[in-house]
Amino acid sequence: MLFAQNISKLYEIYNRPIDRFKEAMLFGRRSLHQDFWALRDVNLSVEKGETFGIVGPNGCGKSTLLQILCGILQPTTGRVVRQGRVAALLELGAGFNPEFNGRENVFINAELMGLSRAETVAAMPAIERFAGIGEFIDRPVKTYSSGMYVRLAFSTAIHVEPDILVVDEALAVGDAAFSSRCVRKFEELQDRGVTIVFVSHDLGLVKQICNRAIFLLDGRIQEEGDPSDVINRYVGMVLERQKARAASEANGGSAGIASKQLTFSHRHGDRVAEVEQVEIYDSKNDPSRAFTTGEAIRIHVRCKFHEAQSDPMVGMLIRTRTGMDVFGTNTKLEDQPAGPCQAGDVLEVDFAFDCWLTPQEYTVTIAVQHPDGHSHDWLDDVLTFRVLDQRRLAGVANLHPAVSCRVVVAGHFS
Repeated sequence: MLFAQNISKLYEIYNRPIDRFKEAMLFGRRSLHQDFWALRDVNLSVEKGETFGIVGPNGCGKSTLLQILCGILQPTTGRVVRQGRVAALLELGAGFNPEFNGRENVFINAELMGLSRAETVAAMPAIERFAGIGEFIDRPVKTYSSGMYVRLAFSTAIHVEPDILVVDEALAVGDAAFSSRCVRKFEELQDRGVTIVFVSHDLGLVKQICNRAIFLLDGRIQEEGDPSDVINRYVGMVLERQKARAASEANGGSAGIASKQLTFSHRHGDRVAEVEQVEIYDSKNDPSRAFTTGEAIRIHVRCKFHEAQSDPMVGMLIRTRTGMDVFGTNTKLEDQPAGPCQAGDVLEVDFAFDCWLTPQEYTVTIAVQHPDGHSHDWLDDVLTFRVLDQRRLAGVANLHPAVSCRVVVAGHFS
């Protein structure tokens, strides 16, 4: 069982390190710091055998709350009650000595968790097998990749027979195979009655393994209950903020969005024509950077010609954040002639489609080209946008299939 009552955490923020010393010398006559409440009046209880999820944007207080629940940090106000052995996998780099090898770190951490040397020796083969880092177990941890570090840290945490397991977003650096093994291990721990507190930005995983969840924002609990309801509230907040930010950018400056400086990872071309504006709009025709799966969206491109062109074409390309091409097309392929254009003409092109993509971040590349393929103006990654969904999906395309099931018994359908 894990119980937290009226947890608040205050940090005193100083502009300069010397201000802390000056304030101490003033004996309270003058304050040189600003108060920052990382957490305010957080109350929660996690029952034995329950898997409890915590979701929220970066900086909302998730990691601070986990450290307080584990006893690493002391709250400014409130109290925490823990029953049983607690194993924690928090931010990457915490818990292992980089100068010691993996095996030595396992023994040190197991001893801190209360295991005897004999118990750790007995558990070591299982720890090595689950971590799967081979001969690196006997090499210094400072030589590990982030993925190897997390493999060993997670394997150690789950094999010290904890009553309470606390896991931060550290698992995000693991590969797909290891993540799948971790999910199966979570399910095994649940069957054994281990209490799990789990923080993740993978909303599908939270829904998959958690019995209950909270949505944390600005250090306060905004929603608590069924993971689906909590995640719906969180996704709604993300969409509102993204759309409000995009609308603010669109209205900033007297010339509107067309006057914004375009950003991009790479640009090339002869500049016979120049891209002046790129924006992406949601189904309500508002500028946005976040969309739900299946939502109707529109990419708007505005470009100006400095020389006459008889048959120019404008194209767009969507990529994942890792650079994989997802979809691309242009006005020529879509049989929508863009020209002829004279010097001084402004051409506007819209690419409208239903966003059947899986939840992750994508980039948009825009180009104005000559029919022979050489570029007038090519801008890589000129926009980024995120797709959100309640479900956990693989790949990049959501084919929204129709799925039916039937059981065959003794040659008959039922």
